[in-house]
Amino acid sequence: MPLALLALAIGAFGIGTTEFVIMGLLPQIADDYGVSIPTAGLLVTGYAIGVVIGAPLMTVLGTRVGRKTVLLVLMGLFVAGNLLSALAPTFGMMLAGRIVASLAHGAFFGIGSVVAADLVAPDRKAGAIATMFTGLTVANVVGVPLGTLIGQAVGWRTTFAVVAGLGVVGLVGIARLVPAMPRPEGARLGRELTAFRNPQVLLAMAMTVLGFGGVFAAITYIAPMMTHVAGYSAGAVTWLLVLFGVGMFLGNLLGGRYADRALMPLLYTTLGGLAVVLALFTVTAHSKILAAVSILLVGALGFATVPPLQKRVLDQASGAPTLASAVNIGAFNLGNALAAWLGGLVIAAGLGYTAPNWVGALLAAAALLLALWSAALERRAPAPDAWCRGRPGRRARPLAPPPLTSPPGEAP
Repeated sequence: MPLALLALAIGAFGIGTTEFVIMGLLPQIADDYGVSIPTAGLLVTGYAIGVVIGAPLMTVLGTRVGRKTVLLVLMGLFVAGNLLSALAPTFGMMLAGRIVASLAHGAFFGIGSVVAADLVAPDRKAGAIATMFTGLTVANVVGVPLGTLIGQAVGWRTTFAVVAGLGVVGLVGIARLVPAMPRPEGARLGRELTAFRNPQVLLAMAMTVLGFGGVFAAITYIAPMMTHVAGYSAGAVTWLLVLFGVGMFLGNLLGGRYADRALMPLLYTTLGGLAVVLALFTVTAHSKILAAVSILLVGALGFATVPPLQKRVLDQASGAPTLASAVNIGAFNLGNALAAWLGGLVIAAGLGYTAPNWVGALLAAAALLLALWSAALERRAPAPDAWCRGRPGRRARPLAPPPLTSPPGEAP
């Protein structure tokens, strides 16, 4: 494994920690600033919106420089945003810090996926992407509970200062370990936008929104579901979320292992399994043991889709992958926001705390249908590069070949 992947994973660990640790610190932050819990919840919403907006925005700005340089700038933004959050004297400044940090999120994972894939041989690309995303999954197992404990013991500001320190470690690692990657020849915004002419890219992003939405329709409301339905104590919810993180970690490894061998069959299996588990979760939520098993499976099946979906976008936008890859990261967060909203609607309608599981099952099933449709279209569609060169049926100018960025000793 190239050491550069470790540097990317450390950056992903810090980003994953800062994204999710806020949920365990909201009461303390609300008390310190004298605001309500719903108002403090804007720190979560603002971050998600920042990811969706920042992913394409920062990537577009990054088309003017090399990918390594962009990654360094993004980690610098991440450090600055978390330091601002740690020192913010007012709630408004705290929100601004969260948004600054979130601007780095989508572009880091999007460009990082392209860089990770370029560091290895073609038949190991999904595994390299999964290695980077391991940092995100480990953050939910280790970073989030540890950050919550630090915040409860010595104050939430310390948690964000520590996360900023992680960002510095990631920045130094990228500077020293990631090889110089000049701006790809022919990289222009117009060229990057041509990737979106390919319906397969759009279908992959729609699968991302719906599939990941299925996961977070249930997980967003896991606390009230587990305390009011399963009978767990409030303190046990933290460990259930750790269990979810373990599932994420295992699923990410599974996706990275098999996506290079059988990408579409893996998507059929994981999305179909996710839909079934979420549907059954409405029943298993009434049992402590079965609820815990369900949470583990939701995390595993949900994150097993991440490497294949990200690789699917890279493959289908092979002539101009950078913007498409980053936008797909924004699609994950769009799915989170959509699912949280829909889950809240069914709870508000009086359908109970398990109702979001049905929403998640329907979203995952819809993603499975899109995967089947995508495969059917692929059997009679033009090659992915054709969409990046121009519309089918028209004569197009040839594009320059991608730079040879594979490490010595490995096939580009």
